[in-house]
Amino acid sequence: MTRPALDVPRDRTAGPRGAAKPVRKRRPTSQQLAAWAFLAPVALYLVLFYAYPLYRNIDLSLRHYTVRSFVQGDAPFTGLANYRTVFEDPAFAPALLHTILFTTVCLVFQYVMGLALAVFFHRNFRLSATLRALFLVPWLLPLIVSASTWSWMLNSDSGIVNAALHAIGIDPVNWLTSPTWSLTAVILANIWIGVPFNLVVLYSGLQNIPAGLYEAAALDGAGPWRRFWSITFPLLRPVSAITLLLGLVYTLKVFDIIWIMTKGGPAESSTTFATWSYQLGFGNLVPAFGPGAAVGNLLVIAALVFGLIYVRVQRKQAES
Repeated sequence: MTRPALDVPRDRTAGPRGAAKPVRKRRPTSQQLAAWAFLAPVALYLVLFYAYPLYRNIDLSLRHYTVRSFVQGDAPFTGLANYRTVFEDPAFAPALLHTILFTTVCLVFQYVMGLALAVFFHRNFRLSATLRALFLVPWLLPLIVSASTWSWMLNSDSGIVNAALHAIGIDPVNWLTSPTWSLTAVILANIWIGVPFNLVVLYSGLQNIPAGLYEAAALDGAGPWRRFWSITFPLLRPVSAITLLLGLVYTLKVFDIIWIMTKGGPAESSTTFATWSYQLGFGNLVPAFGPGAAVGNLLVIAALVFGLIYVRVQRKQAES
């Protein structure tokens, strides 16, 4: 007795004798081509202005570059020798301390003052829009103008700040020429420049908080402080996180203000990693390109670490 033949489905990709037919590749659609066309300028911009400079900076920090080898491109590979030189330099510890103090104090005061102003303007009184626009002026001015203005204001002999102190019976302060006050002077200037950014971002975050929450809290008897700590501050946490992260990245690389006002002095009392990197690479008769690039890479690593911490925290908050 013969068994019925099984109805085996035939492979459509096979030929008449079972040979596999070549699979035709799909051509990209017009939408895909349009997407790549839009991505190409962004990708080119990132490669030219981010990836390549970062690669060159890493290469500088791993080789012994002189002026001649920098031009000819035949610098010998030295590994981590430049980083070891930076860590063993006596200026490393003061520059690190100044960078931490400068960044921390600026971030705290910029955020607190920006948040206070954002809450103040959130009430939408009559001149709210006009005053907000005026507060943006420090942020819109070129840094060289802002730094030069603060240099004039804090001048020991003719500055308006010392004139005001003298009027109330306080002795003049050598803001820019005293090792005790030079770091304070550049911190004050940077706080003044950074507050408007915090104001704008935090004010936009306040606009997204439903007004009904405040009304319900007021009906429950919550006062202004209670509403702030129970509603405003918690709901502003995501906006606050990105504000602090961007402020951190900006403050770490601040160079213009410090260099114009004090040039990192006197006696390196206001030197940070940003100014020290410039001094190593361009501020000496015999430039140290490798150590200067190594200091710059330390700033990049610090910003990258805090960026990864921010991403991890945001991921945990999204999961919870």
